[in-house]
Amino acid sequence: MDDVSEGVSVGEGMGEERFGEWVAVRREPDGHVAELVLDRPKAMNAVSTEMARNIGDACAALAADRRVRAVVLSSTHERAFCVGADLKERNSFSDADLSRQRPYARAAYTGVLELPMPTIAAVHGFALGGGFELALSCDLIVADPTAVVGLPEVSVGVIPGGGGTQLLPRRVGAARAAELIFTARRVEAGQARELGLVDLLAARGEDRAEALELARRIAVNSPVGLRAAKRALRTGWGMDLRAGLEVEDAAWRSVAFSGDRAEGVAAFNEKRAPRWPGE
Repeated sequence: MDDVSEGVSVGEGMGEERFGEWVAVRREPDGHVAELVLDRPKAMNAVSTEMARNIGDACAALAADRRVRAVVLSSTHERAFCVGADLKERNSFSDADLSRQRPYARAAYTGVLELPMPTIAAVHGFALGGGFELALSCDLIVADPTAVVGLPEVSVGVIPGGGGTQLLPRRVGAARAAELIFTARRVEAGQARELGLVDLLAARGEDRAEALELARRIAVNSPVGLRAAKRALRTGWGMDLRAGLEVEDAAWRSVAFSGDRAEGVAAFNEKRAPRWPGE
């Protein structure tokens, strides 16, 4: 871990709500775009038990906020998105301590994964182990050229435990995921983009700005439609086509008779911007 306390400015024009010492949620003035901020710079955002609890709590609050249409997961550290589990803390753990920590760790990763609105990770510097799993739990990953990603858990005697063995093959295929996990290798930004480990490459230092801009483009759309589309994408993945189409039909029905659908059609015909009721 690193004791450097350097950071980046992340809160311009946004209201902030703290969840413990190391996690913040910031909302843009209209409330439609929120930022889930990892803010433990002295440890390069290493996820301790307390930080995992904070991430889970922040995700629960975001999931319950119907105003939020898109979320960006970001970091305040200039050289790291998140370096994974806090191994300094774990070095003092007994087996019982590790077992007690597990529910909090799982709640942090599943909290990000199960956010009902579209999520975008803004990655620069190191995103390793659990840090990369947090990014993989998002729908999209924007990275800058300094990004270094990987799942090195087998090199310290464990396996990815934040969804990595399931999320990575869904991105890059089973064989590529096996190679990356079994070798524990780190992948730099350019190759990560080529392999599909990240989705968009921003200019150096612009990952957060580009992720927020993407979130704003998403957030102009129907909040009911966005949540239903995400639900269909996530639930249908891996199913056979017939089952997947049933998932899509159920999601379509949840939107087709909503106030958002009525407003969208009216706005189109009246040649104006929609005023989404969000229901």
